[in-house]
Amino acid sequence: MNFNEGSVQSKKEFPNKSLLLAVCAACIGGTFQYGYNISVINAPTTYVQSFINETWRERYQTNISEDVLTLLWSTIVSIFTVGGFIGVTIGGTLSVKLGRKGTLLTNNIFALTAALLIGLSYPTGLFELLIIGRFFTGINAGIGICVQPLYLGEIAPTSLRGAMGMGTSIFITIGILTGQVIGLKELLGKEEYWPILLSTTCIPAILQLLILPWFPESPRFLLIDRGDDEGCKKALKQLHCADYDCEWEDIEKERNNLVDFQAKKPWELLSDRSIRWQLLTIILLNAAQQLNGINAIYFYADYLFKQAGIPADTRPYVTVGTGACECITALTCGMLIECLGRKVLITGGYTLMSICCVLFTLTLTFQDASPVIPYLSMACVFAFILSFGLGPGGVTNILTTELFTQTSRPAAYMIAGSVNWLSFFFIGLVFPFIVIGLQQYCFLVFLVICSLMAVYIYLVIPETKNKTFLEIQNEFQTSKSRKDRSADGVGTTLLSTSI
Repeated sequence: MNFNEGSVQSKKEFPNKSLLLAVCAACIGGTFQYGYNISVINAPTTYVQSFINETWRERYQTNISEDVLTLLWSTIVSIFTVGGFIGVTIGGTLSVKLGRKGTLLTNNIFALTAALLIGLSYPTGLFELLIIGRFFTGINAGIGICVQPLYLGEIAPTSLRGAMGMGTSIFITIGILTGQVIGLKELLGKEEYWPILLSTTCIPAILQLLILPWFPESPRFLLIDRGDDEGCKKALKQLHCADYDCEWEDIEKERNNLVDFQAKKPWELLSDRSIRWQLLTIILLNAAQQLNGINAIYFYADYLFKQAGIPADTRPYVTVGTGACECITALTCGMLIECLGRKVLITGGYTLMSICCVLFTLTLTFQDASPVIPYLSMACVFAFILSFGLGPGGVTNILTTELFTQTSRPAAYMIAGSVNWLSFFFIGLVFPFIVIGLQQYCFLVFLVICSLMAVYIYLVIPETKNKTFLEIQNEFQTSKSRKDRSADGVGTTLLSTSI
């Protein structure tokens, strides 16, 4: 009997093939696109700038000025974040109207349109198409990073929600690594191939359109939002095989708890005092995910590799190594998250990043003191990336899913995604000035952010491992009641003392 119980328990710990394939189908056209389009733009930088210069000369019979070229290139790169912000603000609404799966499939229209425009930019001599194309890739990435985690969190059983939710960050890192590899000169990194390189964003979109229709809509969306009992049971049976009774009961409890409730809008969420701690938490987590220094590490990486004596022609391969490092760490986090829990990983990640910030500041300050120091700086680069991947990089999106119930979750993702994209845009705009002003001491700013986040998470966020969405909400409500009673007790004491 004990043997059978152990067998059942071990089966529950592993997802079935249909669930894994559904996760992959959602991710390949979702957050993979986000990571891929962030990294793939780096390889053809000089080639695209040459194309803009040639096009300008043909139009106006003069070379483009350095300032205008820089402005146009910056626009091509940064318009991606503008599109991402717009995508994330409409993603939540679309997920309520079209469903999670329906929105992911519709979202591929933006990727295919972007690929077409970018591919036509070179033969037509219109660099403006590059800007519009990058804008559409941004919208695609914004919708994907908003809706895909919703889908993953809602199709996974409670015991595997963290591991399946890690698909978001795993596929972001796979996308970044794929963009770095395909951008190598041995593949599509040569000058004549850059339009093809930037147009390859259509491939993940086509793959998702071919694969995702074979998998069901989110069971929670079908039952709670649409009231489709049979559709929900069919979806659960396909995703969880025959053993889906517990999940059905959990979804039914949540539906009964949300009777007469409609999906909330972002402004309704902001004015709802009952979930203010959850909302504050996801706002801080998503802002810190961009402001914690990971972008600064990538900015300094090339300089550090140069200081370490790595030849210029081999530096792209070392950069691929950083992408591989982040990818492996995300996979490791996916394996550990159901064992150690969310709180341990994200608190530990921010704590290790704080230590890395101190060490990085020291190694950059004494860069010329010894030939060994540049290699220590390189070690700090990889240690920081590992710490980020183990904690903030992987757990943030999962917590955004878990801290809210069905009617609040789409609006929560719209708010969290908007904060994330605005922080991404802000750090890209401000970071060069921080580096100029503070130089290597800029990492002290990130030290403060990482340290404060570690303390906040430790004090405020409960462990969510193996808990239903209703249990997590109740735990926050209980914690809020305790704080309110404590505040009332302090007020009563002060009043009686003054009397």
